[in-house]
Amino acid sequence: MRLVNELELACELGEAVLWHPVQQSVWWTDIQGGKLYCYTPHDHALLDYTPPERLTAFAFTSDANRLMVSFASGFAYYWPTSGRVVWLAKPEQGHPGQRFNDGRADPQGRFWSGTMNEQQPHQPSSALYCYSRACRTELTGLRISNGLCWSPDGRTVYHADSPTRRITAYDFCATGGFSNPRLFAQTPQGAYPDGACTDAAGNVWSAHWGAAQVVCYSPQGEPLLTLSLPVSQPSCVAFGGADYRDLYITSAWQGMTDAQRKAEHRAGNLLVYRGAAKGRACDFYQPP
Repeated sequence: MRLVNELELACELGEAVLWHPVQQSVWWTDIQGGKLYCYTPHDHALLDYTPPERLTAFAFTSDANRLMVSFASGFAYYWPTSGRVVWLAKPEQGHPGQRFNDGRADPQGRFWSGTMNEQQPHQPSSALYCYSRACRTELTGLRISNGLCWSPDGRTVYHADSPTRRITAYDFCATGGFSNPRLFAQTPQGAYPDGACTDAAGNVWSAHWGAAQVVCYSPQGEPLLTLSLPVSQPSCVAFGGADYRDLYITSAWQGMTDAQRKAEHRAGNLLVYRGAAKGRACDFYQPP
């Protein structure tokens, strides 16, 4: 794959990148910077919005103006252009240090997002939640919930608990339950699995925070390709473009010293690579 574009925005914590198939635009958030971005490649138009709270993950809806989101403190509908917010659930309210992190919609149109503890990221105090008509808990005892994505047939769901360096595969049923957990991949020391997506062939593309790479795994967990990057903290990946052959990669400078930032001046940029791999459209949230 070759680098074909780079948006020099220096996000402190770029995350949650998604391609909108109707708008033909890419969306992502800077969690710590408090921004939501939208970029349209055909005319190079860049929009940014300032949410009322840190926005950690989102899904598109049939209403072009409304997103389903996880803010730091919970689930909500959010209209970026007007700033309107309708809160839906705050399942971890009152738990110090806890905030939401990675999430997305599933093939049945429900929205999922997991949490982490910013004060004690290695403590198993976090969870993965699903929101449809109400909020329910699916996984507990997590450290940093991350890398949630589904196989093209919707029968397998992948989830990473970043500090453990483990990506787990589960059977996924139509009603939204996880079962039959098995180790999908164990990443090397210093390589923490972050945001992920699947391509049209069912391969899993995982951003490895701290290792300056994105790794493509077969559906059996075999590494097929390692894409080396000019940033050490890639955070999330998504395929897009009219033919879904562009790979969008967010990155971050969070936690770096001034010296590290000077040495890695591209940290926080959005990188766009192009190659033979073909992605697929993301799932939309469907309100019940």
